[in-house]
Amino acid sequence: MKSMNIKKAVLSLGVCATLMVGCSKGINEFGDINRNPNATTIPITSALLTNVLAGIGGNVWGNGINTTAGLYAQYMSETQYTDISRYATTTLNWDGFYSGALYDLQNIINTNTDPATAAAAAEFGANANQIAIARILKAYYFSVLTDAYGDIPYSQALKGNGTIPYDKQETIYPALIAELKAANAQFTTGAAVQGDIMYAGNTTKWKKFANSLIATLSLRISKANPTLGRAEFAAAIAGGVIDANTDNATITYPGGNYNNPVYTYYVITQRFDYAVSATVADKLTALGDPRIDKFGNNPKGFPYGLTRADALAWQTTNPSFGFLLGYTATPQTMPLSLISAGQMFLARAEGAKLGWTTENATTMYNNGVTAEMNRWGITNAGAISAYLAQPSVALTGTAADNAKIGEQRWLAHYPDGLQGWSEWRRTGFPALTPAPGAGKAIPRRIPYGPNEPLYNPTNYAAAAALYNTNSQDAKMWWDK
Repeated sequence: MKSMNIKKAVLSLGVCATLMVGCSKGINEFGDINRNPNATTIPITSALLTNVLAGIGGNVWGNGINTTAGLYAQYMSETQYTDISRYATTTLNWDGFYSGALYDLQNIINTNTDPATAAAAAEFGANANQIAIARILKAYYFSVLTDAYGDIPYSQALKGNGTIPYDKQETIYPALIAELKAANAQFTTGAAVQGDIMYAGNTTKWKKFANSLIATLSLRISKANPTLGRAEFAAAIAGGVIDANTDNATITYPGGNYNNPVYTYYVITQRFDYAVSATVADKLTALGDPRIDKFGNNPKGFPYGLTRADALAWQTTNPSFGFLLGYTATPQTMPLSLISAGQMFLARAEGAKLGWTTENATTMYNNGVTAEMNRWGITNAGAISAYLAQPSVALTGTAADNAKIGEQRWLAHYPDGLQGWSEWRRTGFPALTPAPGAGKAIPRRIPYGPNEPLYNPTNYAAAAALYNTNSQDAKMWWDK
């Protein structure tokens, strides 16, 4: 993550609005315009959007927050340097989020809102539609940050106000839901937005994505604010969520300078520190789950949370084990999904089980597992039916269904560590065992990074005090 501090980021908002150099570079195939870039006086909003979407896959796998969360969710095991999976305190700054994607999205909104620049910005799609998409993506990014850290700068962020206070998570969540609803209502029938490498300006699909985010956020507060959660979850489902893999919120990388982050990690940087964990591999093996051949390049998982010495010793006697996805054969253009139809069907199964909707929990659950199998290229209907019929998988209308839904949601979010870790924190499923001999519990949050006490000391101190002096073991608001 970038080392720029949040104070500099919010104070400098507007610099890239006129220069863009060093702030955002769009994929060559998108956002081109027939004008001299040296004479540009407003941002090329299509290029800003492309840049944000090209980097958003890092929230599924690849950025510091997500790889850390993936270790806590036990999707991965560290093969050499095992400090994080043994719960050493992390030092992850959030500055790159505020000065990167959120910065670009705010520029899109500002440029399409300002009467002096809105007409020129409309060259790249209807102003209202550009603003709506940027608002949805901002809400997504803020949800990532609050689910990782808890209280964060939100309502006063990106306004050029200097050091700013942190908003409480219990106010951020309702605000995010309201923002997503307002963004959906803002879409018009105007010109399609350019630079959109996720949905090609399809407003119907963007609305489904926003509703799916609302449903996800609503379910996450099922224990902290069940009244709001229930109402907003039901409304989001009624409004239409992602319900087919053709509508998945998926980034397909064009290659070149914009590669799938797993490809970049294993193939370009040649790092091999992360393997498929034995926790995941053993669960898939026990269930006879065919996704075991998709989650990694080898069905054998690496033991989770070993000391460095034990990890190296294990490799000596076990030279062959699974790395993520296709490992060195991962295509540079392989897509990553932010939200899939399968994930949403499984969320709807939990919502139905809670009595939040009148949908049939078993139907939603079976649809979810089937859609996830299909997403991973497993399409044999007979094999999927046999899998669903197993006593260890099939719902029975009893309390045991909660664990089955929770485990399938955990599997469905792989390799998106933040989502898997968040669901485990909220539900307790699957039952994860802490790293052996670590003497610590699985962390409940990522501590605020070291830049905050340096550049925003007063506001940092107030927020950190609410989490037992910035402890990774302190629970955030929705974690009940």
